[in-house]
Amino acid sequence: MRNKPTAEFIAGLPKAELHVHHVGSASPRIVAELAARHEGSTPVPTDPARLAEFFTFRDFAHFIQVYVAVVDLIRTPDDLWALIHGVGGDLAAQHVRYAELTVTPYTHLLNGFAPDQFCEVIEDARRRVEADYGTVLRWCFDIPGELGVPAADATLDISLKQRPEGLISFGLGGPEAGIDRSLFAPHFAQAIAAGLHSVPHAGETTGADTVWHAIRELGAERIGHGIFSAEDPELMAYLAEHAIPLEVCPTSNVRTRAVASYADHPLPQLVEAGVPVTINSDDPPMFGTDLSREYGVAAELLGLDEEGVKDVARAAVRASFMPDKSALLAEIDAYGSDA
Repeated sequence: MRNKPTAEFIAGLPKAELHVHHVGSASPRIVAELAARHEGSTPVPTDPARLAEFFTFRDFAHFIQVYVAVVDLIRTPDDLWALIHGVGGDLAAQHVRYAELTVTPYTHLLNGFAPDQFCEVIEDARRRVEADYGTVLRWCFDIPGELGVPAADATLDISLKQRPEGLISFGLGGPEAGIDRSLFAPHFAQAIAAGLHSVPHAGETTGADTVWHAIRELGAERIGHGIFSAEDPELMAYLAEHAIPLEVCPTSNVRTRAVASYADHPLPQLVEAGVPVTINSDDPPMFGTDLSREYGVAAELLGLDEEGVKDVARAAVRASFMPDKSALLAEIDAYGSDA
């Protein structure tokens, strides 16, 4: 292959990340430090070396169980601020210039945060990340679907009443199977009416019907994961025609056992069908990955050269909700031109 991208080329490439969870992005160092603060009241290991074993998931349900245990470490404003600032530094180290972080406010409200306090802390940390590292962070507030309408009510309430400056989108996460997602259609309608973008998870562990539902009932502008759209040619044609991007996270899908292996991942099928896709890391330390590694995985699955990898970066910028995309696109265009 001509100009096969090296790890160094991918690492230095300017990037945008559109599907990454703030708690799931905490590095082993940050998670271990938070666990040490609350030692004796958490199952999370305080030794970073033991976290790889802790983050070995039997299935998607076990992943959610472990994720909730890490969420429970965020008990004070200092915990939350340290998490966001640390995540911002880790993104900047990968040359991520812009990231839309998925945040689940309801779980933090259950941990004792007041809505105004929660928003004040994340906004202060967001501004400090931009000042310290130059990386721009924006928020997607998402509903933990397994906690039902009360969680949706609270998520909508904090989104509309607090409306932090960095908030740009409204999402839906958690397990897909067994959750009546039509319950959340009124919440999405109100969020969209208030000017927030709709970015629900769908088609991660369930079939194409969930993606259709996200489009038809939740007004989805992008789909979190959406990989099982590949089961439905009509759906793939619709996504392509209407330019609805999927936020694809290959290693996440393998590690949660949504797909059996990289070889079984439907990313090539989606791309071949013309579906817009972006490459993302989801919960990178939990899955032993980062965004640069995910670009490498995509390059292997799709047979990309250096220009193809740059196209992956461009796709993320174009699918983002950045108001001005020209500067980052120009930086990507110029990258490697003097090599």
